[in-house]
Amino acid sequence: MTGPERRSSPRHRTLKSGKIVINGQSSVFDCRVRNLSENGALLKLPSTVSIPDKFELRVVNDDIRVIAVVRWRTGTDLGVQFEGPAPD
Repeated sequence: MTGPERRSSPRHRTLKSGKIVINGQSSVFDCRVRNLSENGALLKLPSTVSIPDKFELRVVNDDIRVIAVVRWRTGTDLGVQFEGPAPD
């Protein structure tokens, strides 16, 4: 049995390529976007160890560039909330 839904908007399952961009592109990590809403996403990576708590997320082939804040993490998954659009 699952608990009550706490998200402010529903997430939709997806399988998209993403990029985690850190320090103005000095570090870029590939990830998979497994679900997505207007307020957040679930990201899959080989490891979350080097990923900071706040970063730019780019969804490849979609015009999505946002600042993401980590709300929870496991060894290979990140649950993120979008803070707003990424600066140009």
